[in-house]
Amino acid sequence: MSPQNIIEEFSSLQLGGGTGTGAGGDQGVDPAQFPRPGDDVPNPNTELSCDPRYLRLTCGALPVNQSVKQRFGLPIACIVRPLIPGENVPVAQFGSTGIVRCRRCRTYINPFVQFIDGGRRFRCNVCSLPNDVPVDYFCTLDANGRRRDLQERPELRHGTVEFLASQEYMVRPPMPPTYFFALDVSAQAVSSGFLATAVCTIKETLDTLPGGERTHIGFLTYDSSLHFYALRPGASAPQMMVVAELDDPFCPAPDDLLVNLSESRAAVDALLDMLPGAFANTAQVESCMGPAIQAAYMAMNHIGGKLLLFQCTLPSLGPGRLLNRGDDHRHAGTDKEHLLRAPADPFYKKMAAECSRQQICVDVFVSGAPYADLASLSTLPRYTGGQVYHYPGFREARDAPRLRRELHHNLTRFTAWEAVCRVRCSKGFRVSSFNGHFFIRSMDLLALPATNADTAYAVQIAHDEVLPTTTQSFLQCALLYTTAEGERRIRVHTMAVPVVSDVAEMYKAVDGGAMAAFLTRLGVERALTARLQDAREAVQLKMIVALKEFRLLNTSAARAFNRLIFPDRMRLVPLFSLCAGKCTALRGQPRDVPVDERIMSIFEIMSAPTEAILRRLYPAMYALHAMPPDAGLPGEDGRTVMPPRTALAGERIDARGAYLVDDGYQCLLWLGKMLDPGFVSAVFGAGGAPEPDVDFEPAGVEGSALNKQVRGVVAEVRRRAANGCHATVTVIQQGQPSEARLFPSLVEDRGAGGAGAMSYADYLIQLHRQVAQSQSPR
Repeated sequence: MSPQNIIEEFSSLQLGGGTGTGAGGDQGVDPAQFPRPGDDVPNPNTELSCDPRYLRLTCGALPVNQSVKQRFGLPIACIVRPLIPGENVPVAQFGSTGIVRCRRCRTYINPFVQFIDGGRRFRCNVCSLPNDVPVDYFCTLDANGRRRDLQERPELRHGTVEFLASQEYMVRPPMPPTYFFALDVSAQAVSSGFLATAVCTIKETLDTLPGGERTHIGFLTYDSSLHFYALRPGASAPQMMVVAELDDPFCPAPDDLLVNLSESRAAVDALLDMLPGAFANTAQVESCMGPAIQAAYMAMNHIGGKLLLFQCTLPSLGPGRLLNRGDDHRHAGTDKEHLLRAPADPFYKKMAAECSRQQICVDVFVSGAPYADLASLSTLPRYTGGQVYHYPGFREARDAPRLRRELHHNLTRFTAWEAVCRVRCSKGFRVSSFNGHFFIRSMDLLALPATNADTAYAVQIAHDEVLPTTTQSFLQCALLYTTAEGERRIRVHTMAVPVVSDVAEMYKAVDGGAMAAFLTRLGVERALTARLQDAREAVQLKMIVALKEFRLLNTSAARAFNRLIFPDRMRLVPLFSLCAGKCTALRGQPRDVPVDERIMSIFEIMSAPTEAILRRLYPAMYALHAMPPDAGLPGEDGRTVMPPRTALAGERIDARGAYLVDDGYQCLLWLGKMLDPGFVSAVFGAGGAPEPDVDFEPAGVEGSALNKQVRGVVAEVRRRAANGCHATVTVIQQGQPSEARLFPSLVEDRGAGGAGAMSYADYLIQLHRQVAQSQSPR
């Protein structure tokens, strides 16, 4: 590539030398010119490759050797999302032939294989081995070397396809959808309404559980002892059995604890009607969660399924009991700082490994306050592909709508049961590391007892011992799973990637959104084993190294005074790297953020798709007081029109305005002191703005067009909420103590990241100075 072509691909920012005074007091800095994100749009994959929502590379070109990769400076990785919501994937039928694969590397047939010898053999696109075509799969080739039945073969025309798995892909009969509920019935769970909300939602969801007549269900409650419920088919009421032995728990009547829902529906309904009242007057404050997990495991391990654990207090009895260590900051700033973010008891990782081995996925719903030790409890879903839901200090007015929405979504969404996932690379490359929530079996096989479209993973790609010899490489992701209907299927995604010898081509192929998301994933993962400061610096150091190399490629542009140059496709990566250091997972010092909040943020980032991570890093802020007439209403395409986004800086906020801040997980509605009273009455009605401890649900105000717009915007924000969560809307007012919740979201300001944090302008200036240094940063 010529230097001129390189220069045409860069962007730049003037960071000094002007006449005005900008943010931070630096002359010539104009924050209005800084890059800011809109909706995330991935780079398209090559023709015939899968949709980038399934496989999304941080860089759409792979380096030909280690030297080129080192010069590039940024990680080469792929964000893997095997399932996406609302998809319609073609299904390939092979009949008696069985699924066609390469006999050496086991790559599945895909659009990039080459048929040779008149169609009697095909050359594997991953390892180049010629394979015989099965007799029943044979078809002659046309003059262009393509099969004549190409239009009838979705596996040869689509980068994403699904195969019906044969008997050889099953180690046992396909499992039925199975749900086992372990419910804390201590006094706190009952008095807060946590138990009643969960039980009511479970009952409302029974008719919509996937699997129909195949679905199995079971229940266990616990406080200072374990309460089992025999749900015999045909019985009209459950039989309760109490086990007080906690050090070595056992399951009484094991055949009746996990039952077919349709056969035992009467007993299940009776149990759910009885549960809230049965413990209404309890005085028990203890919790034997560890023994409850062991008991649930014993009840489920012959089938597998989902274990949904509802925990309201810190586990205090039996194996897995925990102590309150939330205020223990003795090791802050030392090499032992991360221990507070690590599990306190090896019991949880041991149980997670056992659950994964028996195809049990654990989802944890936690409401403990002020400390729940999510660092320990999240270990269960981390290694079983599950999720954590956190409702600190559960209050019905604020948290019940969210718990109902998220529990209903968890139970009714499409779920891939007893799944395993593997990513293959062409000869010359290999998967070197994994990032996400799973258990790794046999080096590169991800065990996922139950996975879904809300979850994503990441793999880092490195060179193999033998360097690539072609100009094109391939990645293939295969997810083997069981559907709710009992079919064993294989979801296969394949993509082609160019291999380049020029580092400039790699900068041109960067996907800024995927790169920023993966750097953030690496940063929060490191926070589990290192100091927060080290995790933040690791993200920023990679930025500096990459921009320094790009500056060397553009020597003529680099001579411009006080100008930061960067690849056009990386224009948002500096902002996102700044925001990563200010997010809840990495912000400030250990005592600046409650440890449970920090762990929750780390967990969500490590399991979220790219667009959800980016929205969390740089939330969307909408000025509701200055909306265009069509905002909040359906547009020509049927989608709700959203107001323009406002930069997340304090100087952009007007005391006469109302702003909705949405990070994909929760929303803040900020009301200025000088806001027009007419706006307040139109949006909130005669009662005025609600208190900040409730989940605001805008009610209709007759005759108010503004009210209709606001309701439309809030509904669309909740529809877009990340990972199927319910975006709680909290109303805060200027000058009130609750206003402090807004400040961490103003990521362009100095104050958003804790002591010593920089503004957006300061950060770009520092980045420019570090990149311009003649010596490499250490």
